[in-house]
Amino acid sequence: MSNSEYVYTAPAKLNLFLHVVGRRPDGYHLLQTLFRFLDYGDEVRLRVREDGVIHLLNPLPDVPVERDLCFRAARLLQEHTGCRLGVDVGLVKRLPMGGGLGGGSSDAATVLMALNRLWRLDMPRATLEALGLRLGADVPVFIFGRAAFAEGVGEKLQAVTLPPASYVVLIPPIQVATAEIFASPGLTRDTPEMKIPPLPEGCGRNDLEPVAIAAYPVVGEYLEWLRQYGDARMTGSGACVFAAFPDRAEAERVFAARPEGMQGFVADGLDEHPMFIEG
Repeated sequence: MSNSEYVYTAPAKLNLFLHVVGRRPDGYHLLQTLFRFLDYGDEVRLRVREDGVIHLLNPLPDVPVERDLCFRAARLLQEHTGCRLGVDVGLVKRLPMGGGLGGGSSDAATVLMALNRLWRLDMPRATLEALGLRLGADVPVFIFGRAAFAEGVGEKLQAVTLPPASYVVLIPPIQVATAEIFASPGLTRDTPEMKIPPLPEGCGRNDLEPVAIAAYPVVGEYLEWLRQYGDARMTGSGACVFAAFPDRAEAERVFAARPEGMQGFVADGLDEHPMFIEG
């Protein structure tokens, strides 16, 4: 087998809205959310090994290897299929941890999809989605590969068509722990369920936003600045915030006007994941 290195994109996601509509007896929250991918993200570099070893070339700081989502994704695929091949995994990390952009989930999904090809496993997308759900609630949508309306814990997905948009995404200088936000006694868990798509543009809100702002006031400060220019929202459980604009030039102008030291990026919305697979 070739010793070539293969490079794949692991795109960011935005939750254009996120409603908490209930809670299961096992404690998992029931959600309704609208996912969209961005043309900005991490980069996953893979090189197939013949010895079955899964090796992280640049482990993430303070993350034990056995908890790393790229490592776990490769190991899960090995165990599920009995594949005797291994892989070297290199990661160019652009998406912040604890930012609500789905970086770790996206990395894991890219590893699953890429190794499905490189190890010649030929598993259908639905099987990969089911495996992805074992790694995290956001992993399946990246494998699903389309902008999607999601329900349940995030695994019930329906493709949607969204208008073109460019986004200003701002990255507050903190990491938000998802579990902390969902465990907050201040979180409302009874937002009425929405009808299935089509969904009106700009609908909904992020139910996690008030909780995150209370715990991390800087999130509110970034939102307040961005709301001068449009309907800014938090994505996921935070910390990142975003606003949509009809064209790239306008988004670039707003981004250029940000205060000194405020980090972030401008990206266009994607209709499909770069590794979208039919079936």
